[in-house]
Amino acid sequence: MRADDVAQDVRTPVLEPGAPLPGATTAGALAARQTFPSSAPDEGGLPAAGYRAGILGAGFMGGVHSRAVRTGGGRVVSVAAADLDTARAAAPGMGAERAVGSVQEVLDDPEVDVVHVCTPNHLHVPLARAALEAGKHVVCEKPLATDVEGAVELARLAADARAADGRVAVVPFTYRFHPMVREARERVRRGEVGAVSLVHGSYLQDWLLRDSDDNWRVDPALGGASRAFGDIGSHFCDLLEFTTGHRIVRLVAQSATVNPRRRGADGVEREVATEDAVTLQYATDAGALGSAVISQVSAGRKNRLFLEISGSESTLSFDQEQPELLWEGRRDASRLLVRDPESLSAAAARYSRLPAGHAQGYQDCFDALVADTSAAIGGDVPDGLPTFDDGLRAARLAAAVAESVRSGGWVEVAA
Repeated sequence: MRADDVAQDVRTPVLEPGAPLPGATTAGALAARQTFPSSAPDEGGLPAAGYRAGILGAGFMGGVHSRAVRTGGGRVVSVAAADLDTARAAAPGMGAERAVGSVQEVLDDPEVDVVHVCTPNHLHVPLARAALEAGKHVVCEKPLATDVEGAVELARLAADARAADGRVAVVPFTYRFHPMVREARERVRRGEVGAVSLVHGSYLQDWLLRDSDDNWRVDPALGGASRAFGDIGSHFCDLLEFTTGHRIVRLVAQSATVNPRRRGADGVEREVATEDAVTLQYATDAGALGSAVISQVSAGRKNRLFLEISGSESTLSFDQEQPELLWEGRRDASRLLVRDPESLSAAAARYSRLPAGHAQGYQDCFDALVADTSAAIGGDVPDGLPTFDDGLRAARLAAAVAESVRSGGWVEVAA
């Protein structure tokens, strides 16, 4: 996360737990709504019926989601934030047609088909629940919930909505949408790697390196009891399980709070109750072993998600900071595979939107996620679209890590 993104999050007002939902409806809120001209949608992309989104949250992630919607030709119908002034300030840059003063206005709007929840973590459950109860499709940022109970509830509500009317509920495990991740997955699926015996890697960042670095995620009341693992370790585990088809069944973990006190944006020093780093070992249901290092205090590492898969025939490694490449190692030779739609498998070429040599990256993954969400809403079943069930899986893994840290021993991961 960049420094300006951190600053943006720090400026965004956050409600205390138990307070009304962001921008609670007040008299005359509809009249106070501000409208902006909508940008012309791109040709192609989403179906002719369109993708009409309401976005809850106007920080960094809200901007990422809004760009993905508009890239595919969809509409950002409205944006709601912590208050109407924040929504008004953000709406033009997000391409939103309206800034609204309450979550309820988004939920009640018949023009909004899909609600994107891009708020601090403690609001994910109440907002996603409200959106599902309002009959909307939902894209909810991860973690889906800050505890297993909340994730179980949302996964159940999503399953009920899917059974009732085919509604779609998605969690943005977006690294699945790198073409070279799909290529690695296909090579494992086709048996080219052989029997997988070892899967290891790391997810390293440095944006909370100093004790003067602060963010709402540090506060367990807002971000949840687990920070480093809950925020980015969940991405690593999802990528591991998605790419290999294995499931982590046992793990042992350690955590560290490198900065036990942090100075907030207000200059006040506070104790830190969430972890800066986690190390873990694990075993999978298919007999592979592995280890991972998760850190938000590794100097110089900006967003380095690294995964290496070793089998009886070859090894594959992927580095999210070099997403155009996939390394393949064999006993007789090693090579770098370059993202090239002319030579990739069909599963990977589907997400390779640009010719070789024209780099794709993080935002392209979100664009692909929204496009697949739209396809699912239209009745298709895109391979690998992450759902609320995957959000529940991440919550179970985070709970197992927390239990292992407390007990100091190996823990079985709930299925």
